[in-house]
Formats: sequence, structure tokens, C-alpha cells
Amino acid sequence: MKPILLVIACAAALAASGCGLGPGPRHGGASVLVTSEFGTHAVGMHTWARVAASDTVMRLLERSFTVDTRYGGGFVQTIDGVGGGQGNGGPLDWFYYVNGIEAGRGAAVTAVHPGDRIWWDRHDWGAAMSVPAVVGSFPEPFLRGVAGKRLPVRVDCAQGADVACRIVEQRFASAGVIASSAVLGAPSGLDVARVLVGLWSAVASDPAAQQLAAGPSISGVYARVVSAGHRVVLLDENGHPARTLGPGTGIVAATRFRDQDPTWVVTGTDSAGIAAAAEGFDAATLDRHFAVAFVRGRPVSLPLVAP
Repeated sequence: MKPILLVIACAAALAASGCGLGPGPRHGGASVLVTSEFGTHAVGMHTWARVAASDTVMRLLERSFTVDTRYGGGFVQTIDGVGGGQGNGGPLDWFYYVNGIEAGRGAAVTAVHPGDRIWWDRHDWGAAMSVPAVVGSFPEPFLRGVAGKRLPVRVDCAQGADVACRIVEQRFASAGVIASSAVLGAPSGLDVARVLVGLWSAVASDPAAQQLAAGPSISGVYARVVSAGHRVVLLDENGHPARTLGPGTGIVAATRFRDQDPTWVVTGTDSAGIAAAAEGFDAATLDRHFAVAFVRGRPVSLPLVAP
């Protein structure tokens, strides 16, 4: 093509492709959800059909919300006038998650990839300085992965939990997630996103799952499994015990052990609890929740936030 024709063609296609003159749009969009109180209160949500190679988490946030920053623009202070500070019992700040995983870098330097689900939430962090992973962006991070790269996904099934494991595998298949299966206790490794399915007495042997017995300061999950897995203590946003549950209780939660990729736990106090947790392993039930307990088959968002 002659130079003059190349310039004309490039100008005509600039909006759609960038034509080599800068970062153009990439196939696959992204979404930004903003909430407060651990997802309890919605501030707003916006979606884009396409994102540009130059887009960052901060740039998308600023396109649809009024944002005040500190420390040279690297720290979000307020979104639509809702700011950090001191709340009812502890410090409040904005935190963000990409595909259900807590960000390890500032929003201004975190690139957005096609399909990313970005979630900002303002919450009390006095009981848990870090909530490393949340369940409310399902089927992420299993579908799109991290930083544009899909993660190998594996369902680790405990003995006697075959029915619950099949339900989890079916939910993955329906969401377009390719997942392998293994017997609970198989080596975990650093580069696999695992879902542990089984009675607490079985999954507690896993180092990642063990953290749920230590409370939110270790696991990031606002529940503690006690009495050898026969009881579950639900915690409020300050990390205080608010409700104790026994038979029939299920949990779907996500945590992270050291440098491993997130580990999800689908467990319960007994077979009825596991069944309820497996049945709730879907996008509609988990949406916008940090973790979920199941009481008589009904989902209860964690932490327990006062109305």
C-alpha cells in the first residue's frame, strides 16, 4: 500500500484498532463494582465492552466515579464522596480485588485485561488487615485467571464427598471452566487454583483450609470452625463472635496460603452442610459476598454486618 493510502486507511480505522499509532481496544470487556461494608451496600457498577491496552484499574474507576486520591494518586481516599477513616470499632479504607483476588499493587499501576472483574469495597480492616480472596466474583478467578493468564483449576475431593464434588464440577462446566480432579491430599504446588470439597474433619488437613480455624486475621474469612468441625462461629465485621451454628452448616470461602494461588473451601459440619455448600456453588448465590455460610440450606453473607 502506498504511504498516502496507508495514512488514510489508518485514520479511518483509528477508533476501532489504533492502527499502530497507540494502544487500541482489546477484545473482551471489563467491569468495575463499587460497594461498602463487605459488599452489603452498593455504590455503583459500570461495564465496558472493550478495554485498551493502556487501561489501569484506577483509570477505569475514574471514568465512572468521582475519585479523590492521596499519596501522589496511588491511594484511593473517597469514591463518590464515600471515604475511609474510622468506623464503628475500627479503621475503614478502600480495597480492591481483581477476579476475586486482593490486589498486591496500587490501582494506578495494575493493568486491566479483557474479562477482568474489578471490585472495590470499603470496609473495616481492624480484624483482618488482608482478605486475600473472596468468592463474590465467581466464576472468577477460575475462568479468566490472574493478569490475563488462566490458572490450572483442580477440585480436590475428600472421601465420602463424591456427590458434592460432582456438583462443583458441573458448576464449573456450566461456567466454561476446565477443571481437573484429584483426591484430597494431593500435592498443591504454587500454580493451581484449588477447590477443597469435603467434611471439615477431612479438609482441615490442608494447610490452606486450616487457616479457617484461626479466624480472619489469618484466613481473611469471618468465620471460625471449632469443636473439631462440628460447630462454626460466624463473626461480625469487627471479628467478634455473632452466631454459633451446629449440624447442617455449610461454608464456601476463599483464602490463600503463603505464595500459593487462592484455595477455595466447600465444606460443612456434616453431609447436609456439605450438600448445601455445593448447591450454593454458583454465581447467583455467591455474587458480591466475601464468603458464605449456609444455614438450613439458606446462604448467609460473611461477615455478619449490622443493618
